[in-house]
Amino acid sequence: MPYFITGDCNGCTACAKQCPVLAIEGVAKERHKVNIRRCVSCGVCGRICPRGAILDGHGNLCKSVPRSQWSKPVVDTKTCSACGICVTWCRADALRISLPAFHGDIHVFAELYQPNKCVGCGLCEENCPVGAIRMAEVHA
Repeated sequence: MPYFITGDCNGCTACAKQCPVLAIEGVAKERHKVNIRRCVSCGVCGRICPRGAILDGHGNLCKSVPRSQWSKPVVDTKTCSACGICVTWCRADALRISLPAFHGDIHVFAELYQPNKCVGCGLCEENCPVGAIRMAEVHA
């Protein structure tokens, strides 16, 4: 179910800038809205909103979560086929297909090479055709 932006929105654009499917519409300093046809209910908008102005698909108020606590993709390198579908789905440009470790190495796989760019949306996990990606909390 799509998320909803309440009247507490001040138009800061944080949600619109981070939405991986461009489902947040609006202009700066005005209340934004969620395009229900585009929303994939990933929760990024709710985690990033500094005003607590986002309701999830069940009508529950989302809480802002520090970026350091967002889930990140963990790749099972033995299962990954290096097809690149996850890289294509990652609008944040946080994933890539690894480079061979040495000359002649044929084992390449998806890797999170820019973890600070990852928004934790889970679209890579959802779209992986071989189930090689799972979202998990990263403990520093």
